[in-house]
Amino acid sequence: MKEFKVTYFFDKEHYVRRFIFMESQEEAENLIQRERDQYISFMDNRGIYHELNTEKVRMIQISEYHRVDKTKKEKETYNQDYNFYS
Repeated sequence: MKEFKVTYFFDKEHYVRRFIFMESQEEAENLIQRERDQYISFMDNRGIYHELNTEKVRMIQISEYHRVDKTKKEKETYNQDYNFYS
């Protein structure tokens, strides 16, 4: 499974992001097209529930997302700063 970032833009300053897991970009696009002009609901990574009327969205952007493990990166930076071996 791949992770995709879906961004719903309402105007230049307001948007909502959603992350979905699909086998391919094509499947992600098909899901977004099927949800067009409907109410959808989802929970974001902070645990916040969203209900969204896709009819009011001006633009939708889909891209494959490559999540970075921030805890691993912080540990590597800490070790480099203090000359510890990883």
